[in-house]
Amino acid sequence: MGKAKANKDLSFDFDFLDKLVVGIGEVSQITGIPTRQIRYWEDKGIISSLTEEEGKNRRYNYENIKKMLLIKELTDEGYTLDASAEKVKKRMEMIEETLSKLQKK
Repeated sequence: MGKAKANKDLSFDFDFLDKLVVGIGEVSQITGIPTRQIRYWEDKGIISSLTEEEGKNRRYNYENIKKMLLIKELTDEGYTLDASAEKVKKRMEMIEETLSKLQKK
């Protein structure tokens, strides 16, 4: 397996993750985070769903699911929700900054 094959596999992963959108029930099942907690985090503006319409099911993309898992990990370690959210926000900004630098090369 050459380098081209590995790059192709990696681009598939990114394409897949960009298209990944999951309902709140599925997110709860795969992350172990109760739906009421996910709704609370969304009400606080920590995460956001893709559906803004009233009465429609909330759906989340990969970035928000990743945020939820990181916040859950930090709160499980004893951080407050606000401290966890701030820490995750800074980490995501750092990752975005690093990736954008890599894309410019």
